[in-house]
Amino acid sequence: MAQLTYSPQPTELFPFDLVRPELERVEISIREQIRHFDPAVEPYIAYICNTSGKRIRPALAILIGGAVGGVTDDHLKIGVILELIHMATLVHDDIMDGANTRRMVPTANAKWGNALSVLLGDALFSHALTLATDFNSIDICRKVGNASREVCQGEIIQTQRRFDITFTKSDYFRVIEMKTGALFAAATGIAANLSGLSNSDEERLAGFGMKLGTVYQIYDDCLDLVGSEEVVGKTLRTDLIKGKLTLPILNLLDTASEEQRSKLNKRIMAQEPLDLAVILGITEYESAVESAINTGHDLLNQCRDDLSILSDSPQTRALNQITWFLAGLLEKCRP
Repeated sequence: MAQLTYSPQPTELFPFDLVRPELERVEISIREQIRHFDPAVEPYIAYICNTSGKRIRPALAILIGGAVGGVTDDHLKIGVILELIHMATLVHDDIMDGANTRRMVPTANAKWGNALSVLLGDALFSHALTLATDFNSIDICRKVGNASREVCQGEIIQTQRRFDITFTKSDYFRVIEMKTGALFAAATGIAANLSGLSNSDEERLAGFGMKLGTVYQIYDDCLDLVGSEEVVGKTLRTDLIKGKLTLPILNLLDTASEEQRSKLNKRIMAQEPLDLAVILGITEYESAVESAINTGHDLLNQCRDDLSILSDSPQTRALNQITWFLAGLLEKCRP
């Protein structure tokens, strides 16, 4: 695949700065949710919730609301619900990956062990689903429930298919659309629904979120190979150790020499961790990572096309700018 030309777009503000007041309200609401748990459980939930992330999903819901008629309390609420679900998935991810740090601090499993951490993730999941009933809308509850189910199913399939040499790129995209794209799509699609958009426009904006989430996972998978733990602030190389066949590795298996591919397949079938030093020694390694990055850029171009249904506004421009910001992150992963 030919290398794409990356053209960064100018912006006066980081995209989320436009919705900073609303995101602060989301933060307050997340902290308020902590008090709904039993006092014996509350400190553990507080630790997870106060390890503040980027709040991407709430920001997307708020920006969609602002772009199509105005942000309401319901847009903030769906952002809180999806963020709680996301935090629950991170707790479970860290357990399965054996990760010790996230965002520069110890993970829940590193502090309290796997057994308690599993239950903490479950508690966050169930509380988020309970909050969804506040909408008094079966449709919204169903969409939240479906997104939660997709995330869990994606993780199950990925876990089933570790060290599986029959795992294809089609399988990969199906898994990451479920485990990452589903919550992004829920944020943008449900926000459009709450704003009263037509089914077709809701579907288009949900598609924007799905593709954006897919690219975010591609970036994360590339970062796992090329990133620095000191800079990124979380445990890396877990994909290699756990036998997750991500897009760069699948590209490498496609393009490596017959001898190198045979060696990699033997290690995978033997369920031996893929050693980064070995992978770096394969001539096609750089082009495999670059091909994954270019796939991400292709999807981001489709994201911008999805946004064409929105009228010009600061929020629409911010949504567009997010795609360029993510494009910049992808570029930093080029070997």
